[in-house]
Amino acid sequence: MSKHVFKRAGFLAATVGIAGLLSAGVASAHVTANVYGPQPSKGGYGSIFFRVPNEEKDAGTIKVEITVKPEYALSSVRAKPLPGWKAEVVKSKLPAPVTTDSGTQITEAVTKVSWTAEPGTKIAAGSTEFQEFQISAGKFPTNVDAIEFPATQTYENGKVVEWNQPTPASGEEPEHPAPTVKLAEKSADGHGGGHGTDTKATSEESHAASSSSDNTARWLGGAGLVVGALGLGVGAGATLRARRATAASGTSDTEGTK
Repeated sequence: MSKHVFKRAGFLAATVGIAGLLSAGVASAHVTANVYGPQPSKGGYGSIFFRVPNEEKDAGTIKVEITVKPEYALSSVRAKPLPGWKAEVVKSKLPAPVTTDSGTQITEAVTKVSWTAEPGTKIAAGSTEFQEFQISAGKFPTNVDAIEFPATQTYENGKVVEWNQPTPASGEEPEHPAPTVKLAEKSADGHGGGHGTDTKATSEESHAASSSSDNTARWLGGAGLVVGALGLGVGAGATLRARRATAASGTSDTEGTK
């Protein structure tokens, strides 16, 4: 393949990368719900990261609250500890029991998760910082394709912004869209995805990283042995030449004396 083709491919890759960064910058202006790894499945468990940017020029964000709709009946929600922030998970009695696919009736579920900044902590004023708040939740409902998590963002100057507008079927994004996570269909065995899938993916990534590191170490070790052997060879050659030169010099001096 010619150098021209390689240069052109590199230019295209750079262009795509820049475009991706620009689009990510635009999206980060909203509070969003993100999934890193396998998409949560209907009836399964998963981890969700709420990315909260700061849009006030003169005030920092000091509280973030996520609303969990009662109809989702999420009986298990845990918030990952975040230094400088106090997390609270609130459970409430449901207006009406929700029956799961297995026939279990859920009468109480998580309805809110909040993070409140401790003194000296906040998402700084301006548009250069954001924070991510993680939850682990389930079982997700099986009768919807996506779940919405309306969010409330409170600033230190008292301003409150509600991120609670649903995205219409047209796909046109509202001014304050609610963070949303799409749910994958159940797997063939009828079970939803969840922590097991995430753990497997993490294990495979760790194994791949370990193998790569091991291969690199072996290559470097082999290269070191080769360089060492070459160094020994050069040193031995230099010593041998020096001895020959000394011997030749001694012989010449003896003949001159005679």
